[in-house]
Amino acid sequence: MDAKTRTHQIRQHREAIRTLEAQEVAEKHATAWPPHNYYLLWHVVVGMTLGALGASVSLLANGLAAPLFGKRALELIRVYLTFPMGARALELDDGSVLFVGCVLYLVTGALYGTLIHLVLSTRFADAPLGKRFAVATAIGLGLWVVNFYLVLSWLQPLLLGGNWIVRLVPPWVGALTHLTFAWTVAAAEGWGRFEPNGRASSSKTTTG
Repeated sequence: MDAKTRTHQIRQHREAIRTLEAQEVAEKHATAWPPHNYYLLWHVVVGMTLGALGASVSLLANGLAAPLFGKRALELIRVYLTFPMGARALELDDGSVLFVGCVLYLVTGALYGTLIHLVLSTRFADAPLGKRFAVATAIGLGLWVVNFYLVLSWLQPLLLGGNWIVRLVPPWVGALTHLTFAWTVAAAEGWGRFEPNGRASSSKTTTG
């Protein structure tokens, strides 16, 4: 074997060794605990938890305020249940059906809470508290407008022949319900930040 061929083969072997070493480092980094980068699964679970919390707070606030305006405590749930059930949901007194409605409300909140938390924890992780609340406000109002006026306003009449949700939920009630939800998620989402040392990053979030 001549010197040129030997040098070429040595170079090839060295490149192969460096590639294997890089793969080993990457595999160790990928399986290392705790994760060193953004831990998506953690934030999805946290977002669902915060969303359920936010939905609980908004539902409780609505239930406490409803009697002040001559409505039943779970009137909002009855109105929302008109989407699958139609007008008969407005006369519901069956506790088990109302319970299912509350569960569906919390599940929906968990999904939307995940969206808000992922946005805040990725795009606005180091933003001041005021800015995070502004973003949460925009998302909350956006969800209200999209759900009520861009989707349900035509979908419910198309499927069930009536427009009960948009017609029976006053705009200010719909807006405040969504804002209460979004603000609750924003107020608590800093506690759910993941750090490699296992502590929530609320100590790092900037207030102002």
